[in-house]
This record gives sequence, C-alpha cells and structure tokens, in this order.
Amino acid sequence: MASNTTPEPAGLAAVPAALNEGVAGTVEDVKALPNAVSSAAAFPGKRILLPLLMAQFLNAYDTASMNAAISTIANDLNTTVTGVQTAMATYTLVMAAGMITGSKLSDIVGRRRIFNIGVITYGTGALITALSPTILVMGFGWSILEGIGSCLMIPPIYILATVSFTDLKARAAAFGAIAAAAAGGSASGPLLGGIITTAVTWRLSFALETLVVVIIVMLRGRIVDPGLEGPKPKLDVPGAILSGLGMTGIIAGTLLVGNYGLITARQDFSVGSTVLLQQGQISPSIIAILIGLALLVFFAWFERYKERRGGEPLVRMRVVLNRIAATGLSTQAAQWLLSSGIGFVVSVFLQVTFGFSAIQTGLMMIPVIVGVLFFSRRSAKLAKKFPAKGILVAGFLVAEAGIAAILLLVDPNGSSLWFIPGLLLIGSGVGIIMPASVNVVQSSATEAEQADISGVSRSVSNFGSSFGVAMAGAILVSTLVTGITRGADQSTVLSSQQQQQINTYVQQNNMSAMSNEQIEQLTQGQPQNVVNEVVSINATARSRALGYAMLSLAIASLVGLIGALLIPGRARRTAEQRASGMVEAPAPPAASGPSGPDAEPGQPSAKQPSPGG
Repeated sequence: MASNTTPEPAGLAAVPAALNEGVAGTVEDVKALPNAVSSAAAFPGKRILLPLLMAQFLNAYDTASMNAAISTIANDLNTTVTGVQTAMATYTLVMAAGMITGSKLSDIVGRRRIFNIGVITYGTGALITALSPTILVMGFGWSILEGIGSCLMIPPIYILATVSFTDLKARAAAFGAIAAAAAGGSASGPLLGGIITTAVTWRLSFALETLVVVIIVMLRGRIVDPGLEGPKPKLDVPGAILSGLGMTGIIAGTLLVGNYGLITARQDFSVGSTVLLQQGQISPSIIAILIGLALLVFFAWFERYKERRGGEPLVRMRVVLNRIAATGLSTQAAQWLLSSGIGFVVSVFLQVTFGFSAIQTGLMMIPVIVGVLFFSRRSAKLAKKFPAKGILVAGFLVAEAGIAAILLLVDPNGSSLWFIPGLLLIGSGVGIIMPASVNVVQSSATEAEQADISGVSRSVSNFGSSFGVAMAGAILVSTLVTGITRGADQSTVLSSQQQQQINTYVQQNNMSAMSNEQIEQLTQGQPQNVVNEVVSINATARSRALGYAMLSLAIASLVGLIGALLIPGRARRTAEQRASGMVEAPAPPAASGPSGPDAEPGQPSAKQPSPGG
C-alpha cells in the first residue's frame, strides 16, 4: 500500500521528500509519466532515466502485488498464511535493516556499480521465486535476495538522477518521472498482480520481473556516474550489524507470537530435537523482542559514542534524536505499520472468509488507493492552510474512524461490501499523513544532515511496514486457531469425539483458518445441527480475529497520533513551504564535503536523500 506524491512543477523540493517516503504518486502522476519522461529527455542526462524508472516501477509493483495472492501462494506451496506472512515481513525487514547500509555503499563502491549489483541480485531473487517449489526457497529468493537487491538498487536512483540532471528544470522533470514510475507500480500492483494470479499463476509476476531486470541490465550502459570527489566514506560494519540484528529480533519475536504466545509459551520451543523452552515457560517471542530492543538501544549508544570520538558512524544520532525528527519518525512508523497491517489482514480475511480470488482481493483494495491518491494529491494545498501537526492529527483521526467503521460494519456472514467505507477512510487518512510526515522529518535536519535523516526515514518506514504485517498477522492467526479449538471444546452440541476431530483436523493440516470448503470437508456426512455448530464456531473465530487484529492497528495509530501531538510548532513553516514548493528542500553535500562555492544558489548538491522501495 505504498503511495507517493509529486508537487507542482515549481515544487522540486517536495519531490525528493515524497519519494523518500516510498509512496506511490497519484493517478495524474501515472497519466503524466510519458510527458514527464519527454520533458526530462529535453535536457542532458536523458539516457540515464529509462533504467532508473524501470527499477523504481519494479520495486513498487513487487511490494504492492503480493497481498492479492496470499492464499493462492499458500495453497500452491503447501504452506500456511503464516508462512507467506513470514516471507512478506522478512522482505520488508531486510529492506529496513539494509537501506542505510545500501546508501553508504553507493558512495563507497560507486553509484552505478552498486545499482547494477542491486538489479542483478533482485532479478536473481525474482527468478528463484518464480521457480520456487517450497516456501523456504521462495523466502530465500523473494525475502532475502530481492530484499538485498532493493537495498542496493533503490538509493542510487535518486543520486544518479541528481548528478545526471544538473539543470533545475530538468531535474524536476526527472524526479517527476521517477514519482510517476513509483505511482504506476504501486497502483497497478494489487490489480495487475491479481489478474495475473487468477488468469495464469502468481509465478508469472515474478517471471515478468526477471524479464524487466534483463532489459535494465541491457540498458546499464546508459548510466553514467561522474563519481565522488575527495575521500570515500567508510562503512560502519558494527553499526550495520547491530541495527540489523536489533530489527530482526523484534520482528522475529512478533512473528513467533502466533505459535507460542507473547509471555507464556503455548507449546514447546525446539531447535532440531532439543527443547529449549517448555510449554508454560517464558515465551521465545518476548525473549526475541527484548533482545532486539536491547540491541537497538546499544546501537544508538554505540553510534553516539563513535560520533563523539570523531569516528564515522552509520547514523549520526544527534540528527535523529532531536524532538522534531523523533516525533516525525514516530508518525512515519505508525503510518506504515497501519497501512501494511491493514493490507495484510483485510486480504487474508477476504480470501479465507469470502473465498475471494486474487483479482477480487485487488479490486476490494481500490477504496484504499482512491483515498491515498485523492488526499496525497492535495497535500500541497493542505500544507498552505494548516500546520503540519494539525494535518497529521487529522490524518490519524480519519484512519481511526476507518478502523472503527470496519469493526462496526463488517460481518463475516454478511457482505464484503461493508469493508468499503472503512477502507476508504483508512486510505484517506494515510494519504493525509504521508506527505506531512516526510516534510516534518526533513525539516528537522540541516542540508549536511539530509543523508542521515533520509536513510533513517526509509529504515523506519520499512521497519514499520514489516512490524505491521508481523504484529497484525500474528494476532489474526493466533486468534483464529485459538477461537476454533476453544469454540469446539466449549460446544454443547458437539460430542467429545467430534471436538477431538476438529482439533486434530486443525493441527494436522497446520491451519491458520478454516475456509468454507474445509468446513464442508470436515463435516461431510454429519447431521445438520453439527454442521451449523461448526459454521458458527468458525464465524465467531473469524469475527474475533478480525476485531483483535484491527484493534492492534488502532493502538498503533494512536501511537502515531501522540507523536503528531508532540511535534513542536516551529516545524510548521518549513513543512508548509516544502510541501507547497515555496522553498528548495535541503540536500546533503557530496561525499567530499559541503557544497563548494561553485554550487548554484538554491540548487541541491550532488547527493539527494535515498528513496524507499
């Protein structure tokens, strides 16, 4: 559920800000793609644009297309919704953990070279995914290789576009074209992915991605990198490892909640044949989460210590720990957690409860897309009239209203159309929040600090996305399984043998939920009162699972709302100006140091903030 906004032609400043958020653009952006490319092509550097646009489109499409095929992939690979959920969360986690490192490597190794390596790695992962016989192979191809590839190919896109288009007007057109490519990929992902999955196979989407990668590789000769002046930066390896392990611990622990519970283990936790934690002891989930949190705290201390000693940290913590940056980043994390979590939960619920196909699932997500596109397009106008704090507060309140609408209106035994009002409100809230949160974060840093803040921004956004899928998915799956087994055990209609039969069926099939077809199979030949009882138990479990998952996302949204309320008032003017295109966004200097005396007044320096995938 990614989306992006582009400003008016004069608003070059807002373009890197919006694109850094990894959000797709608007319907107008998609329509304007040919014009944007044509406009940019009138200036030097035009040959570089096409492979960059293709890479941006590819990454946006891949991320957006997966939700529509969750059940299909689970059935094809003989796995569960939890298995696919783990792969999705791992993919965004890899991007979250590696985006800052990828940005650093582009300066160390070379932007063109790291872009090419990223594209080839991504394509290799897509090919493996298309041919994957099991969820483990898919996880390696998609979650690991594509995730690493994204970390390497996405950051150089902005930098290469910046150094290739030295004219300010040409650069604006180039960034507009990149925004349109992201918009096209994100907007077409759910629907196009759903059509391909339903008509042919989900594997074809990844096969087509591989083909696009081949074309990008053939066009790599168009990319010219003038290189960096002065000494190259050094990679903070310990910092990269600490941040990656910390994020991994939190996400892994959250994923384990579905099987083991949060505090007390619901079953034995084993590695191989060795039982490390017995049922009833402390859950491995909370252990992993606490270890992850401890590592992130130590990472922050280590980076701060290294900075004070004159070293070169992965992230300058003073840049991200000021009040404006910290509160702005909290709104970004909450927004991405909300949007990704909603996308996963609703997709799973529609496919399991209503038996939706991939294309039907994609069509049902259109209200979210409409809401995002409508309000993100109007972000500049909103910023002229209202302070950033007010915009963010309003966005989170609208999103909360959408969650409330789903909880009040949706009935598992009713019509799926009752999802539409809630999804439209959630999409509208997200569309309001996205541009404002980016502008607040960018306004917190000076020109020389933009690389640090934008890298952290992308990591935080991807981390929020992966955590949203992991958290909401874990709650959904856990509540479904518990609801079915507990409902069967407490039933006065079912015999003890029938109760045991249901519990055994759920366990043997490693089920996350029972579809209507599975209920028919389980109750075949049983009296009608037994059939009705099983249907009722399953419907109750579905309703409770949806409710708990949505409530968890509502709480996350409240965290973002609190962060918005804590944003200082002095963030208002800068955010307003940038969103409206009244001023140039600060740009970081080239790796050789601050912008030199030859730099044009008001023109960004050689390096722009890294975008997200």
